Amino acid sequence: MQSASRLLRIAGLVAVLLCTANLLGQALSGVQGQITDQTGAVVSGATISVTNTDTAVTQTTKTDASGNYQVPGLPVGTYNVDVQASGLERQIAKGLVLQVNRSTVQNFQLKVAQANEVVTVEGEVPLIESSTMTVGQVLDPKNVQQIPLNGRHFIDLGFLIPGSVTPPSNGFLSQPIRGQGSLGFNTAGQREDTINFMVNGINLADMANGQITFQPSIATLDEFKIDNSTYSADSGRNSGAIVNMATRSGTNSYHGEVFDFVRNNYFDARNFFNKVGTQQSQFIRNDFGGDVGGPILKNKLFFFASYEGLRQRQGISINQTVLSSAQRTQALASPSVTVQKLVPLIPLANDSSGSRFIGSASAPVVLDQGTGDISWNISEKDRIHGYYALQEDVRTEPTDAGGGSTVPGFGDTRTARRQLFTLNQSHVFSSSVVNQVYLGFNRIHILFQPVNNLDPSTFGINGGRSGPVGLPEINIISTGLDFGGVSGFPKDAAI
Repeated sequence: MQSASRLLRIAGLVAVLLCTANLLGQALSGVQGQITDQTGAVVSGATISVTNTDTAVTQTTKTDASGNYQVPGLPVGTYNVDVQASGLERQIAKGLVLQVNRSTVQNFQLKVAQANEVVTVEGEVPLIESSTMTVGQVLDPKNVQQIPLNGRHFIDLGFLIPGSVTPPSNGFLSQPIRGQGSLGFNTAGQREDTINFMVNGINLADMANGQITFQPSIATLDEFKIDNSTYSADSGRNSGAIVNMATRSGTNSYHGEVFDFVRNNYFDARNFFNKVGTQQSQFIRNDFGGDVGGPILKNKLFFFASYEGLRQRQGISINQTVLSSAQRTQALASPSVTVQKLVPLIPLANDSSGSRFIGSASAPVVLDQGTGDISWNISEKDRIHGYYALQEDVRTEPTDAGGGSTVPGFGDTRTARRQLFTLNQSHVFSSSVVNQVYLGFNRIHILFQPVNNLDPSTFGINGGRSGPVGLPEINIISTGLDFGGVSGFPKDAAI
C-alpha cells in the first residue's frame, strides 16, 4: 500500500513538472519541411541530417510517407541541412538560421542524381512565420549585441518591436530605474506589468507586480523573441506579450571580449536648474566587464561565462524652497528644543532670492553580475543545458524614496541580491515525440534602509522607537519641504 501511494505521489510530481514546463513555454527551435522530386511527387524515406555549424552536433531523421520531416528541440544557432535519397541528387541547405521559440520551414525539391552531384543552397530566415499563427519578432545576435544601448539594458530593444510605444512620463514600470533600466514596456496595447519574461523557459518576473526581476547582462543573451499577439497554446500565466530569451552557449572555438563604457559629466551640458555659478551635478558611469566561451570537450561539452560591473556616481539636481534667513533665525529661537535641533538638518538657502536651495544629492549605484552557462550534448537524442546568474546591487535614492524627501541627506539605500537558475533536459524519441523538462528558480531579496539613521529620541521625538532607526517623515506644507523618513522603512522583501 505504501509503495502504491509513493508511486502516485511520484506520478503526480512528474505531471506537475510536465504541465509547468508546458505553461512556461520553451526557448528551443526546430526545422521542418517537405521533400519532393522534380515532378512534385513526395519522397518518403529520405535521410535528413541537421548539423550545428558552431558545435558540429548532428541530429538525423527520415521523411514519412507524405515526404514530411521534422527535427524539433534544437538550440538556436546556424545549421546545415543535408538531404539524401536513393536515386536522387544530394542537397545541402547551408547557413539556415534557427531562431528562439520558432520552427523554421525548409523545403527541398530533388532532381535525378547525376554522377554524385551535390547541390548547395543558401538557407534564409523566412519573412513570414508559416509554422504557427503567432505574431512577433525575433531580435537576433547581431541586433542584441551590436545595437548601441544607453546602459546596455536589453529591454530597450523592446521599443523596436512593431506595436510598442514610447512610455509615458508617469509609466509604472516602463520608466527606467537608476542604473538598472526599465522594468517593462508597452506593446500591442497591453500594460507593462502583463508581460511574461522567460529565460530558457523559466519565468523572470516578479510575482508581486509583474516587473522583470533583473536584466541579465546583454553579453550573455544570444537572442530573444517577443510575441505580442495571437500567442501559441504553450504560453501561459500572463495576458500580455511573451518575451522568450535564449542565453549564449560556447562553441567549438574560443571567443571572448572585454569592455568598459564610460560617461562623464565633464562632457555634458548643464541641467536647466543646474545654473552656471553652482556646482555641476555629477554623473560618472563606468560599465565594464568581459565574457568568454568555448569547448570543454569538442562537439560535446561547452561553456560560456560573463561578468559585468557598474559604478555610477550621480548627483540629483535639487531646486527646493527652504527656510529664509529670517525664518531660520526665528526657528532657532523657538521654545521647542525639537524644532531647534531639526533646523540644522535643512540646507541653507543659496540662491539670489535667499529662499531656495539649489544643489544636488548623491545617488550612487553599484552593481555586479556574473553568469555561467553549460551546454552538454550527451548524444544525438539527448541534451542538457544549465544557466545561472547572480546579481548584487546597491542603489541610493536620495529624493525619490517612500517619503519623497526633497533635500540632500535623506532617502533610502536599497541592497539587493538577485538569482536565476535554469536547467533544461531534452530527449528526442522521434520526429513527432520530444520530451522537454524545465526546472529552475528566480529569487530576489531586497533590503530597504534609511540613508539617515538618526535616533529620534535625541531630538525629543518619542514615537515608540529609539536608537538609530531614522527620523519620522517631516513635511512643511507651505513650502513643499520634505525631510526625515523614510516612511515605513526599514523594510525587508524576499520573493
